[in-house]
Amino acid sequence: MFSGGDRFRYPTTLFLSGYNIIRSRDGSETLWQDYAMWREFAQEKPDAHKASGKVRIEAWHNQELALFLAFDGNRTYNQDGIMEGVDADKMWANNFGFSAIRHALDQGWQQTRNADDMIDGVPAYMVTLTDPSGGSTLFGFRQKDFAILYVGFNTAKGWHERRYSNFFRKPGDSWLQAGRVRLFYNGIKANEAIWTDYSVNEPLGQELFTPEATPIKPNW
Repeated sequence: MFSGGDRFRYPTTLFLSGYNIIRSRDGSETLWQDYAMWREFAQEKPDAHKASGKVRIEAWHNQELALFLAFDGNRTYNQDGIMEGVDADKMWANNFGFSAIRHALDQGWQQTRNADDMIDGVPAYMVTLTDPSGGSTLFGFRQKDFAILYVGFNTAKGWHERRYSNFFRKPGDSWLQAGRVRLFYNGIKANEAIWTDYSVNEPLGQELFTPEATPIKPNW
């Protein structure tokens, strides 16, 4: 697999860092200068758009906390404490979807080949993955090398698209990381995450995901 073979398909943990450009409806933009995600993956994923494993997302703007979200496998919390289950589920449903590709060949999943398309002017193979819960996720793969260019799925906020580009690898590492991820809802860009560094399968302290966890001043 061009993206990193089994290392890409079966990661245990992932850490990403960079920055994020948040776009308002009036076109104005805010820069989150420090942006990071810590991820511990679950072995199974029966619902592509439901929180699974463990995750922490943190962002800082002008040295002030702009975003803090974490999921410990059961509960979700932000800087104000534990979030109600329904609100948390809706929020995560807008964020989870990419990992569907890692489970596409698992038992109970279905794959549907769609007509080829162009993603940002690049020829792409389009495939719909349907998870065991019945949820669908649309993927676009660059035809020349199968790099993942596109993910799309329905959310409570509308049709959500992610467009991936600026891929990079570290020397000697098979993992392929998208350096630029643009996120859209109903065709309107919401934000643009720029990843500048990553680490895969490195141990993550479980204190990162506990309800007592507090935001970290950027030192990643």
